Amino acid sequence: MTTLSESQDEHRHATRTDVAKLAGVSTAVVSYVVNNGPRPVAEATRERVVNAMNELGYRPNALARALKLRRAHAVGVVVPDVSNTFFGALARELSDQAFTAGYALMLGDANNDLERERAQIESLVSHQIDGLIITSLEPNSEADVRGTRTVYLDRRVQPGQTSIIVDDLGGAEKAVQHLVCHGRRRIAHIGGFATLPGADARLQGWMNACASAGLSTDGLLVRSDFTRAGGLNAGRELLARPDRPDAVFVASDVQALGLLAAAREAHVRVPEDLAVISFDGTDDAVFSDPPLTAIEQPIAALASAALAAVLTPEQPVQTRIPVTLVVRDSCGCPPMPHAD
Repeated sequence: MTTLSESQDEHRHATRTDVAKLAGVSTAVVSYVVNNGPRPVAEATRERVVNAMNELGYRPNALARALKLRRAHAVGVVVPDVSNTFFGALARELSDQAFTAGYALMLGDANNDLERERAQIESLVSHQIDGLIITSLEPNSEADVRGTRTVYLDRRVQPGQTSIIVDDLGGAEKAVQHLVCHGRRRIAHIGGFATLPGADARLQGWMNACASAGLSTDGLLVRSDFTRAGGLNAGRELLARPDRPDAVFVASDVQALGLLAAAREAHVRVPEDLAVISFDGTDDAVFSDPPLTAIEQPIAALASAALAAVLTPEQPVQTRIPVTLVVRDSCGCPPMPHAD
């Protein structure tokens, strides 16, 4: 009958000491074989160690090796809210591109909480990652990254910081100009709170474009979280007003989904009664009803620029990523022809 201690031994992971004992060498020699240095090991001895590792099913602890070598072959990324379709898609693209480059991706979700963001950064840095990509809830933050090469995916004003900047301002102006071309005169904005990435620049772009067209923005701004619920509540507030808007530029796709739900509740037709353009251009825009005309952030280009910046030991730089207006049904344009 198998004893408890024997059962525990069967399931216990083999250690470096076990390998050393079976191969008849010191644990230091096992370490030299595992890490391919720093001291040379005779070929016959190396073979004994490898055979012992195979016999015991020994697998080196990658994290422990990384801590000793001060190289994790991993990149960390911190986003405000991974449930937001844009940040989820960005994390997936970063993961795919990092994997292709030979790196793992370690994800930290701030859940729209600044203290949690800081804790996630601290945790990732403690794992000796090779680089860190942050979309911060605090645009002017200076995270304690302890020398880890860091790239910020938002507008940065601190000297010496590397950042990848999306053209939030220009994209917002382009969206509003398109609505003006449709003859819309009361163009509202559902914006994000000031702490949310890109929110202030998109707000400023809306104001600039309205001013250029001679349109008033009085009473046409509602700010909310970048969530469906936030967009729903903001939409209800706008559409309940007696002088409700005839168009809305929305700061994110997820808010726009909430606005569309509010429009259905109020029996407001989109785009006939209310033209809508959102910012992000994720799958939410493609599969909404109606499909959303959107300012599209090129996620693949954004991820590529961020990884190149964080993995290349160059001086801090700023890179601006352009955005594109993608026309679908929600703005009032004729439906786009389908490809054969």
